Amino acid sequence: MPFQHSIWRLDGGLIQLQPQVVSVEAEIEKHLSSDLRILDGGWLLVGRQVKTGFGKFIDLLAVDRDGTLIIIELKRDRTPREVVAQILDYASWVEGLESEDVAAIWSESGPGAKTGGSLDAAFQAKFGLALDEVDLNEAHRMVVVAARLDESTERIVSYLAQRSIPINVLFFQTFFDGDVRYLSRVWFQDPQYAVDPVSNPSTQAAPWNGEYYANFGEYEDRSWHDAIRYGFIASGGGRWYSRTLNLLEIGSRVWVKLPANGYAGVCIVEGPAVKADQFRTTLQDGRKVALNSPDAPLKAPGLLNDADDEDMAEYLVPVRWLKTLPASGAVHEVGFFGNQNSVCKPTTPKWNHTVERLKRLWDIP
Repeated sequence: MPFQHSIWRLDGGLIQLQPQVVSVEAEIEKHLSSDLRILDGGWLLVGRQVKTGFGKFIDLLAVDRDGTLIIIELKRDRTPREVVAQILDYASWVEGLESEDVAAIWSESGPGAKTGGSLDAAFQAKFGLALDEVDLNEAHRMVVVAARLDESTERIVSYLAQRSIPINVLFFQTFFDGDVRYLSRVWFQDPQYAVDPVSNPSTQAAPWNGEYYANFGEYEDRSWHDAIRYGFIASGGGRWYSRTLNLLEIGSRVWVKLPANGYAGVCIVEGPAVKADQFRTTLQDGRKVALNSPDAPLKAPGLLNDADDEDMAEYLVPVRWLKTLPASGAVHEVGFFGNQNSVCKPTTPKWNHTVERLKRLWDIP
């Protein structure tokens, strides 16, 4: 059935707020002209009205911390089926973009057209990573912005997603509460369970060796020092990032890379992912304490920020470290595997080479 969402006030009795009748797409487009966070705080805008090689224009093109490109289309006055067909057509064009093409879009139809700044500098400021540390446009995903879809189009989107085509719908609706207006945002498919972005088909596959890769990005609110001391790996800032922690199974071995430095640890998973405020660490005297305990001071206390936000909170996986190195001693060699996913199961010959090399360097059986 068509997707619907409603809002009620709970104070003074159960009062349902009334949705706005006018087109929500026009309202969203107005706000997007100044702030992309209304869609996702983990995206960086690359361009608006991006001209494709066949004369059409993509509403919005964004990039996330992994270097994945996000194609965003507002439904406007098009039929839902038309906008789904259009975004698939755009994706076929985006797949072929090289890094220099993406940088040109930033300069010609993105923020760089006004500021004169580079995509590299903006990426570094947004994510704390150099752009050359990620595989830009190694993968892409599609998002349709709409107030509602008809049943037929919902079936089409679900069908594509079930067959690993990364398309999702972001529903918006505005509501009245007297003179106050509210904006509601709901995903058609929970991003935690949405399919992974489409990868470049030229990537060579190899049998998975059973070893997991984890990317531990150090930021103001996340410290490698804390991870070593209290036994965890982490991800956050959006469920598209933290959800991959759920791939890990208890007993799995994980090789951990610091994006700006290299490989700095290997560990065994000891439990499922939990929000940072629910994580418990074991002290030397055997006591289990939370990370907000005076007995477990954090170098980066911001790890506990957004604990009330299921989407944006940091999620931690308890681990037992087999080997750790300080960031300054991390290992990086030409030919090592690298990926900005929080966790993944690599299936490339480069990953097998990386694991075997690290085993020899660290004397890991």
